Amino acid sequence: MTRPSRTPPHAAPLAGIALLIAAVACFAVLDTTTKAVTVSVPVLMALWFRYAFQAVATTLAVLPRRGWSLPPTAHPKFQGLRGLLLLTTSLLAFFSLKYMPVGEFTAIVMITPLVMTLLASLGLGERVSLLRWLLVTGGFAGTLVIIRPGGEHFSWAMLLPLGLVVSHTWFQLLTSRLARTEDPVTMHFYTGWVGTLLASLALPFVWASLDSWTLWAGLALMGFMGTVGHFFMILAYAKAPVSTLTPFLYTQIGFAMLGGWVAFSHVPDGLSLLGIAMIAVCGAGGAWLSVRESRLASFNIQAAES
Repeated sequence: MTRPSRTPPHAAPLAGIALLIAAVACFAVLDTTTKAVTVSVPVLMALWFRYAFQAVATTLAVLPRRGWSLPPTAHPKFQGLRGLLLLTTSLLAFFSLKYMPVGEFTAIVMITPLVMTLLASLGLGERVSLLRWLLVTGGFAGTLVIIRPGGEHFSWAMLLPLGLVVSHTWFQLLTSRLARTEDPVTMHFYTGWVGTLLASLALPFVWASLDSWTLWAGLALMGFMGTVGHFFMILAYAKAPVSTLTPFLYTQIGFAMLGGWVAFSHVPDGLSLLGIAMIAVCGAGGAWLSVRESRLASFNIQAAES
């Protein structure tokens, strides 16, 4: 039996927007730190630390209130699937960041809402307007401008974010659905432990001794930013609808470019900036279109009932 929502759904849109911006700022710090740390730490080892931190921190927050029993959930299979999707997303992100600048990587990931439109059309049979198809096409064109297949700076690693986009799309859809009825702490708990247990399978084969305190500090910062960022994101989706929040996802590009500049003195070249702008404009345009269509549908319903 599905649990009812504890508070009116989407009752605080401004709070949701603020929480989402805070979340993407955390993710930008996580990505920047990941790129710096994985120069010296094996990727799978760094991934394990990121999830172990989240699992332990969430457990310590849950135990004083709920004891040793597992937090109740109406959708244990979906909780497990959400954890697997986030682990897959993180794994692809860590490998991508090892080889790509933070800003360009983040921009490619930001085509996720456009891919959600594509899935809605192909997988769910929803009608998609011509304007929305043009926005999707423009977003993918921006991605190609950044990747530039066949160019001198192109490498196979630039294809990794495209796989990440697919897993991240399904993760976002599932998060939005579960946030309507599930406790945010419960979602965080299961996501952390699913990722930790799966990543632990590879840990004995990739473990390396670290002789620098800065690497340990970097791993701790990754875990902290990942934990706080995803908790903020869950709270944001519980307070505001996806159509309201989506435009503000693109602020992560700005945070990521700032992180890349501060940490690595990297500034995207002219073509990359063009691709980033194309993705941001098309993505924000798609979000605006969603809000417009939602308001129009609500108006039509009210007119029909009056």
